[in-house]
Amino acid sequence: MPQIVNALLSRHNFILLGLRGQAKSRILRALTVLLDDEIPVVAGSEINDNPFAPISKYAKQLLAKAGDDTPISWVGRESRFVEKLATPDVTVADLIGDLDPIKAARGGHVMGDELTIHYGMVPRANRGIFALNELPDLAGKVQVSLFNIMQEGDVQIKGYPVRLQLDVLLCFTANPEDFTARGKIITPLKDRIGSEITTHYPETVDLGMAITEQEAWCSRGESRVRVPDFIAEVVERIAFEARSDKRIDRRSGVSQRMPITVMENIISNSERRALLTGEKDVVPRIADIYAALPAITGKIELEYEGELIGGHNIARELVRRASDATYQERAGGMNTDDIVMWFDVGGALQVTDEVPVEAVVEGFGSVPGLMQVVSGSGLAPMDDLPVVAAACELVLESLVARRKISRSDAGIYGRQNEEKRRRPYQD
Repeated sequence: MPQIVNALLSRHNFILLGLRGQAKSRILRALTVLLDDEIPVVAGSEINDNPFAPISKYAKQLLAKAGDDTPISWVGRESRFVEKLATPDVTVADLIGDLDPIKAARGGHVMGDELTIHYGMVPRANRGIFALNELPDLAGKVQVSLFNIMQEGDVQIKGYPVRLQLDVLLCFTANPEDFTARGKIITPLKDRIGSEITTHYPETVDLGMAITEQEAWCSRGESRVRVPDFIAEVVERIAFEARSDKRIDRRSGVSQRMPITVMENIISNSERRALLTGEKDVVPRIADIYAALPAITGKIELEYEGELIGGHNIARELVRRASDATYQERAGGMNTDDIVMWFDVGGALQVTDEVPVEAVVEGFGSVPGLMQVVSGSGLAPMDDLPVVAAACELVLESLVARRKISRSDAGIYGRQNEEKRRRPYQD
């Protein structure tokens, strides 16, 4: 934030460099709150001409003719933010402008008249902000067209001996890999960008949880959805674990959209389960996170080693590691020997979607020591059965992550194979 503030105070054109899902576009759109609520412009002007300092021929002629009676219109802050996604098919005419034969014919102007200009997106953002996403994807010759705007502050329309002194903030976004002299950015344009600001993912789990809560679609109308805080933490830790996993491409990054879409998926699966069992209270559990694996596998790019293991296997491991990290943070000192011993002597437990929560809690109650861990650690109040069921799954999932017990794809918790137990999960 201080870097962005300094760039704005310095009147720099700046670029946000960051991996996907770091809210670069959201940051640029938030800049509109710094603009005045409304500004006066010469009515009919395509480039928001200032009535006291017009730059287009249209506005100058109108002011010379009408004087103090020149019609004025007011433009809000949202209308003064122009955003464009850079693609290879974007042309200089799109950004800067070009002559318009139809306008010349209708107005009876010669083609050399300034009034025949069709202004591009940058002049139309005059007295505002122009944001260009994925700058390196812009063709080289189009990048050259931005030189004058960024250095001299003016724009020259093709074929016209006219320069427009624009008052516009240019801001860009890019991936760090592409924004190099060896990448897709031309060096002179890179030199003209005043400030280069690097974005990042949330640095703490709490901040990530706040972002996910803000962005995810959690309010589902009439259904009462309650997401336990430890489930929300598991969801967020999945992204944190993925960002530190060597089998996942760090250059591609793990988008903050991952925990957002995972949260939406687990709520949907919880609603589906509540419809099947006839329950009114919708509380997500660990099993719902496993149902949200499609929202995880689509958000990670794997290295060669990860490709050999498979995206779904890595996603399951991320869920287990996130569950263990959450459990250790909240109840790491609790004794779980009785739980492990029960499974070692042949105990097994299956968690399915078709069983009401009362039956699920009854099944968990048959595991010695499990309810004591849940109540002793404060994971859930014992009179809140849906949250108790979610907390019990969290404890068991932590034991699965530490190779104390096993969990099958069908949701069956059971005895851990000795060979697997001796092989700890990869950090």
